[in-house]
Amino acid sequence: MLTDRYGLPISTSSHTAAQAYIAGCDCLFAGSAGVRRHLETAIAADPAFALAHIALARGLFLEADVATARQAAARAREMAAGATARERSHVHALALAIDGKAPEALVATRAHLGEWPRDALVLAPATGVFGLIGFSGRPMRESELYELMLGLAPHYGEDWWFESQLAFAACESGRLDEAFSRIERSMATNPRSGHGAHIQAHVLYEMGETRRGFEILDGWLPQFDRAGLMHCHLSWHVALFALRLGMTERAWQAYRDGVHPGASWGPPLNVVTDAVSFLWRSELGDVPRRASLWREVEGYALEKFPKPGVAFADVHTAIACVANEDFAALECLLRGLQERLAAGKLAPGPVVVLLAESFAAYAKGDWERAIAGFERALPETVRIGGSRAQRDLIELTLIAAYLKAGRVEEARATIARRGEAVIGSGPRGARL
Repeated sequence: MLTDRYGLPISTSSHTAAQAYIAGCDCLFAGSAGVRRHLETAIAADPAFALAHIALARGLFLEADVATARQAAARAREMAAGATARERSHVHALALAIDGKAPEALVATRAHLGEWPRDALVLAPATGVFGLIGFSGRPMRESELYELMLGLAPHYGEDWWFESQLAFAACESGRLDEAFSRIERSMATNPRSGHGAHIQAHVLYEMGETRRGFEILDGWLPQFDRAGLMHCHLSWHVALFALRLGMTERAWQAYRDGVHPGASWGPPLNVVTDAVSFLWRSELGDVPRRASLWREVEGYALEKFPKPGVAFADVHTAIACVANEDFAALECLLRGLQERLAAGKLAPGPVVVLLAESFAAYAKGDWERAIAGFERALPETVRIGGSRAQRDLIELTLIAAYLKAGRVEEARATIARRGEAVIGSGPRGARL
């Protein structure tokens, strides 16, 4: 019987289908272009190949083509009826996530990995900061993911994909030395992995290696296909490194070329959160406000996320409304969030509402209310999902609010703890 890259048997007799399936999965693992092309080749060679159908569904889901992804997942379920127990379980776990049943998907994933720990494609949706655990809303989700990955590590050896994902889990749980050594090994094995380059950027950011991070990623990104899943978010990392280095023009070039909605290709979640994050950070760092860009981002956010439900997107959409002083749209968003909270459908809890209200207070110049809100929210912000680097936006805004309110010593203490440079004196910033 033919096997996948992890040595697991796959129910196809077509060598063409098997090779294309492995290539498509590798594109998924790397966050690179080619997922659809390879998996459609696999399906053409063997239309009954259930694993190829569910892998394609996973790729479509990551691209935010949710309706088509769910159709592909339904076909995978049909084709899996006569497959092996492992493949039926594989399809079931992945299909649950694609159908939007995240808690059930995580339960199924853990059960599946208990039987088949090397089934990496089933593990993949649970990894990262946007995964089943990352978006669970649980306060200990960073350590939960690290423990899951560490428990599976003996089954993977130095596999480049697993090493990169364990490196990310180590990074986000504060284990930077481990994260650095693991991502270095991963990138040495597969230096063209988009996910690997992304995780390397996070590790260097957290280590304070801003110059090194910029030089590595800025030199790496031009060789990465713009159609790759990670291109938008990697452009944001280049822009973020450049901002921290005071390279304002390079930061804006990275934003224009790869992040903002008019130029980038990327999942809407990345486009919204990265564009909002960059624009707000740039203003904290002394860059004049660019109203037309904020209008563009708010319009895109409200189009792609018309109803609340993805907490990380909701917080950033709220910031876009605040920046545009579109308080009517913000109130609509807050009502939706409060309704979900009352119905028990807001996994992170009230911190999402609190953050939106705190950013609104900041925009209105109500520094003390903003400070009180951000201080209350900070211990709970891990629950909204996203990485530590992404959630820095909240603490940076708190520092600016301290400065605006004349609470300089509290600002200094926070900056010293973070090792941050001085925040600027722009429209949303203030200088020590």
